[in-house]
Amino acid sequence: MKHIITFLFVCAAGVALAQDNVTWHDVTRWGVEGRVWEDQERKRWFDRFPAKAEGRVTGAVWDLSRHSAGMMVRFKTDANAIHARWNLLNSRLGMPHMPPSGVSGLDLYARDDTGKWRWAAATRPNKQEMQAALLTGIAPGMREYAIYLPLYNGTESLAIGVPSGAKFESLAPRSAKPLVFYGTSITHGACASRPGMAHPAILGRRLEMPVVNIGFSGNGKMHKEVGDLMVDVDAACYIIDCLPNMNASMVTERCVPFVNQLRKARPDTPIMLVEDRRFANSWLVPGRAKFHDDNHAALRKAY
Repeated sequence: MKHIITFLFVCAAGVALAQDNVTWHDVTRWGVEGRVWEDQERKRWFDRFPAKAEGRVTGAVWDLSRHSAGMMVRFKTDANAIHARWNLLNSRLGMPHMPPSGVSGLDLYARDDTGKWRWAAATRPNKQEMQAALLTGIAPGMREYAIYLPLYNGTESLAIGVPSGAKFESLAPRSAKPLVFYGTSITHGACASRPGMAHPAILGRRLEMPVVNIGFSGNGKMHKEVGDLMVDVDAACYIIDCLPNMNASMVTERCVPFVNQLRKARPDTPIMLVEDRRFANSWLVPGRAKFHDDNHAALRKAY
């Protein structure tokens, strides 16, 4: 028993020593991509919408806007280990259909020698206040990294840690115009196993462009109030992907006014309208097939 206690004490001391030798960097000091409306007041730093949206958008959209979906922070380091500590807004870390790694976790990517983004590490959150070694034993060399924030939880704080003495360079959000994705749970990130695998994040890496994710699970419905906020953003392109949350009558009623709203404010910004993807079993369920057919027809008529 004495040997076991001694062993546990040594292990605990080793962990404490390792943590003491980590220098922490608060990401709010240099900013994250995917967080626009920077000059406007926010309820919480990592909220997607500014405070003025509360009471204007629906209650469901406001609550979902407090998730940090689409946010990503970049930095360079030559560290042989990368740590993170982050606090989460909600105690629900996962969902029956989506694991905690995607709902509440962080996702680390690194650029290789060819300049390509490659996956490096993910996390397994099991409490609201998390601290974890994302990756250890990293090969020597200065390289660029990116960390994607939780998709379906709010982030209260995030700090990146590297061994004391390692070089660390914060990288401010890129100034290029972002791709702005407005949509449903699919845009929001359901049901990616980790944040970097939501399709807006994938496209951001492939196109080397900053991304803004304003997907709202079950609530992407071409709301005028969301459009009022979107036109504040000088986007490279507005991608409207709302059909899964709408029916044909809603598409007929809202699509043209919504596009006109964006076009009036941003006459030169491209607008992309995305058709609904189909339920995989719609070929077996006529009602579902009709839902998609009617939605597609309404969107094409509006176009």
